Amino acid sequence: MSNNFEQLGITPCFVKRLEERLIKDPTDIQNKIIPLLLNGDSVFFTSATGTGKTFAYLLPLLSLIQEDSQGIKLLVLAPTLELCTQINSELEYLLEGTELKSVLLIGSVNIERQIENLKNTKPDIIIGSPNRLLILARKKIIRLNNLKSLVLDEADRLVSDEMIDDTTELLNLIMRYSKNNKDFVIGACSATINIKNKDKLLSALNLNNAALSKLSFIESEDNEILRDKIEHWAIFSEKRKKDQTLRSFLSAVQNTPKKKKVAVKVLIFTSRGDEAAFVLSRLQYHHINAVGLFGKAGKRALSANDRKAALDDFRSGEKNVLVSTDLAARGLDITGVTHVISLDVPQDSEVYIHRCGRTARAGRRGVMVTIGDETQMRLLAAMEKKLRIKIFPKELHYGQVTAPLL
Repeated sequence: MSNNFEQLGITPCFVKRLEERLIKDPTDIQNKIIPLLLNGDSVFFTSATGTGKTFAYLLPLLSLIQEDSQGIKLLVLAPTLELCTQINSELEYLLEGTELKSVLLIGSVNIERQIENLKNTKPDIIIGSPNRLLILARKKIIRLNNLKSLVLDEADRLVSDEMIDDTTELLNLIMRYSKNNKDFVIGACSATINIKNKDKLLSALNLNNAALSKLSFIESEDNEILRDKIEHWAIFSEKRKKDQTLRSFLSAVQNTPKKKKVAVKVLIFTSRGDEAAFVLSRLQYHHINAVGLFGKAGKRALSANDRKAALDDFRSGEKNVLVSTDLAARGLDITGVTHVISLDVPQDSEVYIHRCGRTARAGRRGVMVTIGDETQMRLLAAMEKKLRIKIFPKELHYGQVTAPLL
């Protein structure tokens, strides 16, 4: 294992930027992925959230870029506005002091303004969502003939049923230009990429035999963090009382037995936008310091500016409760989340893993809480067995979270 980023081969200017953040030692996944990408190999990789996947691909692919070459050289795809913005923020930090330029291209932003920005900036790197990039590629506003590297962040979501068509069409355009480029590098990552999604990715990329021979699959042990750094709790609540149970739990974790306030940051998940909107409205009605992160929810919809403001307030600690859907919070790195609350049990264990991954980041510990009725508790028991984790039953008793009396 290499001792530092310079020994791994990362360009010194990027190493210096990391050191300014007091980042000196590569994580396990960075040690595995950086040498492969620097060597020109493509790689699909999974690693637990919070383990440094973004830098694992940005650092080597930026180190490979020649500043004197023309056109877009690196393209990073991500499924949500929030994740694209987060990746771009990390990228801009690394690029400070270099000649390399980047542009963020996402939906819900004026496309004419984006086109003007592209003309003025002439970027080397683009971060964007498939639907907006596809529109611009069809119009030949962005040209992909000089592209050297492609990254699909949260790759399993990019090939989900709701996004697969746009992703596949865009990848077809990209691969049409790059199929004869033997040095073309592809990275795809997520906390979870199952066999079905891996097959979807390979089908969409339509790699030739030479490209396939340079493709590696790297999997890390997600459950190490899932088991060792996260404590899993289950709280029974009848459906009609779930709203009250949630509020009681939030009150309990924010107060010590001596009624002293403690600092918590709580992320609440629901599966649907309308449910998230309802939960948020009930919390705000009861004067709980909450904000929401979801798209269209019945008659209520949060604009891109609303979502950005909510995320900024939650990150800064001005608001300490965030209600979100799975898609909206996908891949986000939010410092200091102490508790994740799941108000339903997802059918897919990978969704449970992604929810858990919002806490216990960067070596910290966290708590994953599921609040549900008898049916959901049965589903949770099956999840416990499948993921080989231990879920502890809890009760709310006199304003405190306790183990049930036997």
